[in-house]
Amino acid sequence: MRVLLLDKNHPLITEQLSGKNFILEEDFTSSYDEVCRKIENYDGVIIRSRIPLDRNFLQKAKNLKFIARVGAGMENIDIPVADKLGIKLINSPEGNRDSVAEHVVGMLLILMNRLFIASQEVKNGIWLREENRGDELLGKTVGLIGYGNMGKATAKRLSGFGCKVIFYDILRDLSDEFAEQVSLEELKEKAEVLSLHIPLTDETHYLINDNFISEMKNDFYFINTARGKNVETKSLVGALKSGKVKGACLDVLEYEKSSFENLETENEDLKYLLESEKAIVTPHIAGWTVQSKEKLAQVIVDKIIAQFG
Repeated sequence: MRVLLLDKNHPLITEQLSGKNFILEEDFTSSYDEVCRKIENYDGVIIRSRIPLDRNFLQKAKNLKFIARVGAGMENIDIPVADKLGIKLINSPEGNRDSVAEHVVGMLLILMNRLFIASQEVKNGIWLREENRGDELLGKTVGLIGYGNMGKATAKRLSGFGCKVIFYDILRDLSDEFAEQVSLEELKEKAEVLSLHIPLTDETHYLINDNFISEMKNDFYFINTARGKNVETKSLVGALKSGKVKGACLDVLEYEKSSFENLETENEDLKYLLESEKAIVTPHIAGWTVQSKEKLAQVIVDKIIAQFG
């Protein structure tokens, strides 16, 4: 099988698939149009996020048997068209669930204990103790929306901090030793910390908006390591200003490019998030550890070999 790699990934992908007689070609620079002109020559494609695999692309990929996304989200692929054309879709959320979970906990601890602020103050000769009094995770009720790979890994970590973890998911009967499944209404009633672990779909676009925030009974901390467009930024900023949201940990932003490589918009809401002590912002790196790079690649290779090797 001829396979086109459109993004740089761990070299084990090329090494192991070549060892199984796949023919690998790397192309990390060609434009969308250039790739479209040659995609009919390939049986498989391995991607991250550089190029959208939309209807036009997929219709030109006349011999494509699989698309493998090194990562979890599949929003850059026209899934209904791929399904109609019989193209197998493969992703690897198992590969970076641990790094995402650790990132969630890390951001939350930094925010709630003012660690970054206090460190910067001391480095600038400012020694404030009462002003930097922290807030403990112990005993808090954490609400997760989405209980797949990322949600479960996050619940496992937070349960170790003595949190009560509850979650809402569209699938049923997912409760385990780390978290209890509840209705969305109950989650809004009880959660003191809210973390998103959902894909970007028509149903989850702007899920967190003025209406959702107003229905939360408690003032709460908010974490998003899912997708930026799950959140309406102006609503979040308004809630931070009012105190309804006590602080926000954001690894993803509404204004990211579809490739996740940079921001495509600058406005007053973004400016507030970047300047506010109530917000921690990181550049879409929650799933981006040394270990996850290798694990993501290995999961993809194993799945490709299992189905097409």
